Amino acid sequence: MSQVGTNPASRFGLDNIGLAHTGKANWNLSAPALVEAALRREEGVLSDRGALVCRTGPRTGRSPKDKFVVREPSSEKNVWWGDTNVAIDSAKFDALRSRLFEYLRARDIYVQDLYAGADATSRLRVRIITEYAWHSLFARQLFIRPPAAALADHEPQFTVISAPNFKADPKSDGVNSDAFILLNLGARLVIIGGTQYAGEIKKSIFTVMNYLLPLSGVLSMHCSANVGAAGDTALFFGLSGTGKTTLSADPERGLIGDDEHGWSDRGIFNFEGGCYAKAINLSEQDEPQIYAALRFGSVLENVIIDPLTRAPDYRNNSLTENTRGAYPLHYISNAVEPSVGGHPRNVIFLTCDAFGVLPPISRLSAEQAMYHFLSGYTAKVAGTEAGMGNEPQATFSTCFGAPFLALNPSVYADMLGQRIAAHGSRVWLVNTGWSGGPFGVGKRMKIPHTRAMVKAALAGRLDEVPTTPHPVFGVGVPRSCPDVPDDVLDPRNTWADKGAYDAKARDLANRFTKNFEKFPQASAAIRAAGPKAG
Repeated sequence: MSQVGTNPASRFGLDNIGLAHTGKANWNLSAPALVEAALRREEGVLSDRGALVCRTGPRTGRSPKDKFVVREPSSEKNVWWGDTNVAIDSAKFDALRSRLFEYLRARDIYVQDLYAGADATSRLRVRIITEYAWHSLFARQLFIRPPAAALADHEPQFTVISAPNFKADPKSDGVNSDAFILLNLGARLVIIGGTQYAGEIKKSIFTVMNYLLPLSGVLSMHCSANVGAAGDTALFFGLSGTGKTTLSADPERGLIGDDEHGWSDRGIFNFEGGCYAKAINLSEQDEPQIYAALRFGSVLENVIIDPLTRAPDYRNNSLTENTRGAYPLHYISNAVEPSVGGHPRNVIFLTCDAFGVLPPISRLSAEQAMYHFLSGYTAKVAGTEAGMGNEPQATFSTCFGAPFLALNPSVYADMLGQRIAAHGSRVWLVNTGWSGGPFGVGKRMKIPHTRAMVKAALAGRLDEVPTTPHPVFGVGVPRSCPDVPDDVLDPRNTWADKGAYDAKARDLANRFTKNFEKFPQASAAIRAAGPKAG
């Protein structure tokens, strides 16, 4: 097996997973070398600022219906089986793995030895093996890069293999399509095929961390995190498109990370060494740090560029709404190294309410915090996904990350509740969605207003401000906020038709109540903290 790279290859080769490789293995190539390889292989082109621009083909996002978890003795009793973690038997996994290994045997591959977890005591040593050079660049920029001196002794604890051009046979392989993402916790191996979407690599390791860490007493979370000059850490929970990356990238606060974190007895730590930001409608004015980070060494997924100037058109959604930019954390000028912080003083739940009902910011009680964490509400906007009608669709993703939860949601909720109580964290619900009416009638919350509200909350300037309970949702709505007009704070006042607002609020409350029927184990106090439709 040939080994070529700008950094050392590990003495722990590929035989630990049974891959007898005879082709060229490109070990731990640097970002420039991977860009060169991707251009040479015609996997992408450069933007005007040097970012590598790649397309993912027909699959422009995750494929949740193609994800399976192997049912095997070591993990079977712990896994949260169901629609999120669909079981596949070991024999099917072994057969597909054997064919995949044969497919890769003589092909060029790219190997990156990396870390997941900035806290050395909770760190996972990972190995990412890819068929594409640009996928290797993506992995290198998204995970934590070990020092060169550590690579020779890097013994992977989990391996991900991504081979987009290898396709499954649904009939014989027991999967749903020619794409597959199979997680074997016993073999400590993820195999991915039939999809070019690089996010599957990142989220596979996130699922692994969501399995391993809580079993060792560390809470894993789908959230971003930053820290102020006084050492005050803040967490931002939210589903895709709610503003986790945008709001955590604050020039006045140090960025710990934009997506995946752990909360241990020592505090907060990032799982990753990079950021994976949504790029649709990205502007230099509203998101200057993210805009500046999309330069040489970064990856742009499915972003349309001008064929002559190579300038990205971030407003163009002709390929997908889910355009993305991947870049290393140090491309953000005020990133914190190492990516750790203290116990959070503030916890913010982000929702993009396309119904225009929820207040732009509200204070949550301990019971309301657990209710909204288990609910994990946001709303999809009409037209952004195939098959959606003209109305927004309420989406509930428990713990703000159901697709990546390996254990029962109650495990994460209980751990979060315990930590919030132990450290006195304040919890806020922030609506980055619509005001003055639902999508199509009202307008999207202005980013400067949202930033001002978040800034005030983090600075403690809302702590003594009187609040008014929302008549339906019961959350505490501040009566004033610095740099925000008072009439923005009460969502009902922003609607011309107050009766229409009341009806829409009751409708959304009923959706919350219906969804919460999935959590019969929740205490009576948490259930009582939910909305009241009337």
